[in-house]
Amino acid sequence: MPDDAIDPIEMPPPERGIYCNRTLNLRSLRAVGFDMDYTLIHYRPEEWELRAYEHLRGRLVERGWPVGDHQFDAQLITLGLIVDLELGNVVKANRFGYIKKAMHGTRVLPYPEQRKAYSGEHVDLREDRWVFMNTLFGLSEGCMFLQVVDLYEEGLIPNVHSYRDLYRAVRESLDETHMEGELKAEIARNPTRFVVEDPELPLALLDLKHAGKKLLLITNSEWTYTRDMMRSCFDAHLPGDMTWRDLFDVKIVGARKPGFFGSRASLFQVVDEEGLLRPARSIEDGGIYLGGNASLVEEYLGTPGDDIIYFGDHIFADVNVSKSMLRWRTGLVVRELEDEVRAIEEFKPKQRQLQELMDDKVRMEHRFSELRIQLQRLRKRYGPKPAQSAADLEAGMKALRTRLVALDGKIAPLAKEAGELMNANWGLLMRTGNDKSHLARQIERYADIYTSRVSNLLLHTPFIYARSPRGSLPHDSGPEGGV
Repeated sequence: MPDDAIDPIEMPPPERGIYCNRTLNLRSLRAVGFDMDYTLIHYRPEEWELRAYEHLRGRLVERGWPVGDHQFDAQLITLGLIVDLELGNVVKANRFGYIKKAMHGTRVLPYPEQRKAYSGEHVDLREDRWVFMNTLFGLSEGCMFLQVVDLYEEGLIPNVHSYRDLYRAVRESLDETHMEGELKAEIARNPTRFVVEDPELPLALLDLKHAGKKLLLITNSEWTYTRDMMRSCFDAHLPGDMTWRDLFDVKIVGARKPGFFGSRASLFQVVDEEGLLRPARSIEDGGIYLGGNASLVEEYLGTPGDDIIYFGDHIFADVNVSKSMLRWRTGLVVRELEDEVRAIEEFKPKQRQLQELMDDKVRMEHRFSELRIQLQRLRKRYGPKPAQSAADLEAGMKALRTRLVALDGKIAPLAKEAGELMNANWGLLMRTGNDKSHLARQIERYADIYTSRVSNLLLHTPFIYARSPRGSLPHDSGPEGGV
């Protein structure tokens, strides 16, 4: 068939795209591993985090904290923010770690106050001062922390003497809820309330399996919860009598990531429905295991780490450690990316308008600077003599200043709207102003590919060759970085 007879090729919509930081040939990989929570199974954050918040609130009330009337506010917090344990703020930083937005309690810090607090400071996640909120499980924790900072400032929190202590108490109370299994038991009893069902996902995994990939489930969740949730989300969408257990070649629960990727922890086989365990020395096809370590997975597969890709939602526990310790290929699942890309696409006409206005501003500012330097040379009597008089130069500058003020009046509402996409307080996940956010930088460093959901593989097939784009530099866009 001649080239001009080929039908137009329709690509998946941008919000369902697979985005590539480092070129990855999926067809050449032998195994594909997956986390479960917020990776294979997507929870409704508004429901999950609401209940997590309510459990957390109850435990803090037991501590004597006056939070009984507090409510979960999803606009207060978002993925990728950073808690400053020294000053009690929650901040958003750019890719270099410089802080661009901050809240103290439920109050957004005005720019002068923010500048005073962080002049010369930058976020270094290696320091224990900073806590990076890089998973959706942290939304309830972050919301409560901001709210109790307000109470702490009023002297209403007993037996707490620093912001670090305040955060630790919130974190410990939430951890107690998860450790005792109260929340997960509630979710397992009513999965339809908490889970976003994705009927495309089983077919996407079947495509991978029949393309010759070994499928691995590696989750920190315990056996009974994993069993119930995977059965609820997968079995009805699989052919015939096939179940989720048949879909995955190996199932590992209680993996204790990130330690799983660097330890030599013992392996146990799950031998009955209630989770009875017996020691195991190696992984075998079809097995269900608890614990173990990534080296045992590589021995089972008989392949080095760069022949394995692992998908997870947690930058550190799933992606950073698996890549840095073992050189596994990595895929990050960022569910909010779907809404973010859609919001960016819808804003494109206004973004073009904003860019045109900014281009006009750059040109006017350049002309203003030219007139100013000519006036300076004329008054200081050096350099080539300008063609215009001082009065004409001043008049030209005054006219340009008036036009710039008018232009700023048009730019300001568009810039404000762009800065509030997705979240009125924090804006887009992946940007802070024109720059990449600190979250985007972490994704860029540690994730070979990232996408909004695993089922996007269905649209791209197991044979995708994901190519990293040509990196952009400020001079690619022309003078002034294309501002």
